[in-house]
Amino acid sequence: MNVLLIAYNNGDYIHHFPLGLGYLAAMLEKNGHLVDVYSQDLHRWPDDHLTGFLDKRKYDAVGVGVCAGYYQYRRLLSISKAVRAAKRHHHFVIGGQGPSAAPEYFQKITDADAVVVGEVEGVDIFENGILHGDPVNDVDTIPYPARHLFPMHYYKLLRHQNASQDDSVFAVLSGRGCPYRCTFCYRMAPGFRPRKTECIMDEIEELRRDYGATFINFYDELLMTSEKRLVGFCAEIKKHGVRWACSGRLNLATPRVLALMKDAGCVFINYGIEALDDEVLRLMRKQLTVKQIIEGVEATLAVGISPGLNVIFGNVGDTEQTLFKAVKFLMKYDDGAQMRTIRPVTPYPGCELYDRAIQEGKLKNAADFYENKHVNSDLLSVNFTDMTDYAFHNALFVANRVLLQNYHRRKGDEAIAAAEDLYVHRNADFRGFRQT
Repeated sequence: MNVLLIAYNNGDYIHHFPLGLGYLAAMLEKNGHLVDVYSQDLHRWPDDHLTGFLDKRKYDAVGVGVCAGYYQYRRLLSISKAVRAAKRHHHFVIGGQGPSAAPEYFQKITDADAVVVGEVEGVDIFENGILHGDPVNDVDTIPYPARHLFPMHYYKLLRHQNASQDDSVFAVLSGRGCPYRCTFCYRMAPGFRPRKTECIMDEIEELRRDYGATFINFYDELLMTSEKRLVGFCAEIKKHGVRWACSGRLNLATPRVLALMKDAGCVFINYGIEALDDEVLRLMRKQLTVKQIIEGVEATLAVGISPGLNVIFGNVGDTEQTLFKAVKFLMKYDDGAQMRTIRPVTPYPGCELYDRAIQEGKLKNAADFYENKHVNSDLLSVNFTDMTDYAFHNALFVANRVLLQNYHRRKGDEAIAAAEDLYVHRNADFRGFRQT
């Protein structure tokens, strides 16, 4: 069969490599199908270009996958319209976190022939209807993403925190899923399914050999799942001479583990902190305490690794006081590696908070969420606090004003320090005031 996969343009200056699409392409090729990739992300083609493209070609299936973001939702509607406007009828398949959580609704609004729920293992994408995939328990049986079908020269230009301008940055998964069950998180499959360390290293070596990779961004929801895994992982990745970044858990961020990660080339760990209040953390089932958060972040900074400090506001139990606890924390531990603002928590379909919003009458259904409530990720979709919507947004504005002023003040100070080094100390290595 001939299959076209759509790498859509989501408005980024340089896009992330679509790992899910890469894995899907690899599975299709493994099963003997011919795969083309429509790289709208690279070329910035308008959606009507896709219609003309399909008018000239015949595919047995056309597929696209999206997460549950408001922008991705609207992009999916536009792409679906473009596919259906083609003169030829193509078997249209959609998937990803968004469609998986509400397949009937997504099939209705996109006029898709098939919606894949979960992973594609055990699914015949050429069938019609709601197709339920099976989680692949042994993820090492899945072939590496079919990167040869994608414009990798483009994706490797994407920068990452603490990557240099000369780095070639590539995305890799070390496993699928997460062992935790936070109330605001939706996953297509339960639990955590790690890849064997030797398989991860083989893929990294392939990326070094074929594409000149120097920096690996692990896209996992959570690479730091146990101290035992991290010790073995660090011992192996150190041999490959790449720098890397990952997502981590602060209850595992001990000085010993962090020192191993630093020595193995880790330069950035993205932490899901979410709140700086023990009661709010308990209610969201984060399985963290404020004490663990502070100790872990301080230990991360102490070894010279940048921590990504992710906080959300509006969970059950949040107040204006808990918000400014978070602001105080972010101001204290910001090392300038990234711009950090605080966003409202969003109850995406499929997560426990979504079910709570339905039960409390704050949401009607998926259509209400996507069409009426979730209009922007920086605005409230559902208010779980005792604050009015006006007070909520006003407090968030004040909080983010502080954080934004701090970030830009720091960047201004760095530029002035560079100018002083140039003109006062005659630093001939200066390369100009370039926007990065």
